[in-house]
Parts: sequence; C-alpha cells; structure tokens
Amino acid sequence: MDAITDVPGYDPFSYRIHEDPYPTYAYMREHAPLYRNEARDFWALSRYEDVLPALRNPSLFSSRNGISLEPDLWGPEAVKTSFFLAMDPPEHGAMRRLLGTTFKPRWVREAEPRVRELTRARLLPLLERPSFDFAGEFAAAVPNDVMCDLIGIPREDWDRIRADNDLLNHCEDGADVRSADTIDAGFRLAVYYVGLVNQRRRRPADDLISAMIAAEVDGQPLTDSQLVAFLFLLVSATNESTGKQIGLAWYHGWRFPDVARAGLNGRSTDWGNEALRYDSPSQMMARTLTRETEIHGVWVPEGARIALLPGSANRDAAVFPDPDSFDLDRDTSAMISFGHGPHFCLGAVLAQLEITVALEELGAVVSDYDIDLSNARAIHSPHQRGWAKLPTAVTRR
Repeated sequence: MDAITDVPGYDPFSYRIHEDPYPTYAYMREHAPLYRNEARDFWALSRYEDVLPALRNPSLFSSRNGISLEPDLWGPEAVKTSFFLAMDPPEHGAMRRLLGTTFKPRWVREAEPRVRELTRARLLPLLERPSFDFAGEFAAAVPNDVMCDLIGIPREDWDRIRADNDLLNHCEDGADVRSADTIDAGFRLAVYYVGLVNQRRRRPADDLISAMIAAEVDGQPLTDSQLVAFLFLLVSATNESTGKQIGLAWYHGWRFPDVARAGLNGRSTDWGNEALRYDSPSQMMARTLTRETEIHGVWVPEGARIALLPGSANRDAAVFPDPDSFDLDRDTSAMISFGHGPHFCLGAVLAQLEITVALEELGAVVSDYDIDLSNARAIHSPHQRGWAKLPTAVTRR
C-alpha cells in the first residue's frame, strides 16, 4: 500500500486550511490515514485510533525536536524555544513537577473566585458599549489576565504582553518562516521576562515567578534562560488555547442559535466542552519518529516528522457519532483537545474553569447576541484555530 500524497492537499501553513480544515481532515481519515506532504517533508496522522496512541507513546513519537514544523523551531535546539514541550520523559516530568500543586484540581477550585473577579472586570465595561471585539477585548483577555496575575506581571503590562503573544504564532499564507513582526514580538517578550526575573531575584513576592526562582531540579536552581522559557510557555499557551476556545464557543453559538440559547441559560459547561470537541484551538502538534515503523502498510523511516492532528481526531465518527454536528448532549470525555499521555495539557483544569466561568458570566447578563462576521478576522497559525477579531453586539437581560 502506498501513502496518498497531496490529495486534496494538507498544508498547515495554508490559509485555505486555516479557514476550514475539516473537509480535508475527513478526506484524510477516509482515504489517507497516513498522509505524506513531500514539499514540507512530514507525514500526518488524522484518525483517533492513530493520534491517541501516538500521544501516549513518547518513546516512539518523541518531542525531542519540538512540536512545531517551522524550520527555525524544529531540531535539537527546540528546547530553547519550546522548553519542556520539547522534552521527553523523564526530563519532561521533572520540569512539570516544578509547578507543584499549581493547576491541580484543588488549586483551581480555590482560584475560581479570582477568575470570576477578573472575568467580570473585563466584561462589565464592554457591555456599556453598542458593540465590542469579543475575541480581543474579552475572550483572549480573560485567561491572559488570570495567568499574568498568577505569575506576578504588573497589571499595567497585561495588554501589551497579550498583544505580543498574539503575534508569536502568526504565519503568512504558505510561509513556514516566521515574519519580522513575529520575531520582534518574541524579542520584546524575552527582554521583558528577563527584566521580571531579575526584579524578582532582588525582591521576591508572593507569585509564581518567585516560587520558580526558589525551585530546584536535581539540587540546582533554574537558570535565567529556563525561567524565561517557562514564562513564554505559560503565558503563550494560555493565550493560544483558552482565549481562542472562548471565542470559538461564542462563534459557534452564534452559528447555532439553539446552542447559544441553552448555553446562556445554564448549559455553559456543556457549551464549552462540546466547543472543545467540535472545534478545538489545538489543531496540530509535531513529533519525531524514533525508529522505522510500519504505519497503515507503509514503512516510515526513523527520524520522520509526524504531524498529529487532534482537531481531526475529535471529528472521527468511529469515536464521536455524527461528529460534524454540535450536540450539547454529547459525551465529550474521549476528546483529545488537551492532548494525552505525558504531554497532557498542564493547565487543562484551569482552562476548562476559565471557559465555563466566561460563558456563565456572559449568561448572567446577556440574553442574545449578534456577530458582524463581515468584519471578523481569523488567526493564521499552523497549530491553532480561533479568532483575532470578532465584532459583537449583545442584548442585555
């Protein structure tokens, strides 16, 4: 059996895929479960039965070269930009354990009042206006505020941190090289984080960055480079995932009015969970194959780059009946929107709380809403889906 190549064409750097990847995913699951992109030099797995075991098996599907297909983010130096996302066990686990009980269920429960406070602080002023940008001014702002508050970033810097993080994963149509704006944003964030680390070394505070400075791995404190990498990971991951997911839930509620009506009237958890399954912000993550392996009848060589597609796996009819429908009554427990195995999203419990709280707080004050799709703008990233701009007008209760 030969791998089917480039029909109808899966390229994570293509705006065509960004606009709607799901028809291509459906084709791949049916006709090319092992897909080969010769031009980009990677293989892709789209079926749930393939993606889930790959996520569980880092000894075969390694993260050692990073999780991104961009040439400047891929390779043995990926740990410098992706930190423990570019590590395999046991090193990966040692770094995750530095965060202790942070992000664990009990900690998240205790954090809920602060999450609600920050959510309301963003939402209520927006409701005084005839319309606002739901994606930029609310959906992305709330989880960014929560993480910046936890880390110890001064409030006056929260919005500029988020603006630069928005640029980090942007790609031009068909380009796998980061733009000058993206590189500049990364440099500004690095300089800012170095300054924050140095400030906390001199004057520790009751925040996460101070706790990280005091932590040790194998008896050694973290270096400044490691601390900065941690900050990039924590803030950027929040911005990429949770913020985008709140916007996607809002968008699909608008597309399906019965969903929004139910969600705004008490079913916020179901709304958020089905949105995570139906259209997750996490679409693709790369791995390195550590040994020659037969996959769907094809011998894939050691060292091959493998793109795992959880966004496709979450639409696999073998696991989710009628997968292209948005069903608030669906059992979403099998979704892999937060990954699986050793690299299961560290902040998954917090992310689900933030999504639920955001939708609950909206439901408390909003009875209906409309989106001006003609002026909306999607993000363009090889890994993520979501909205950069989502103009919204609401009807208050």
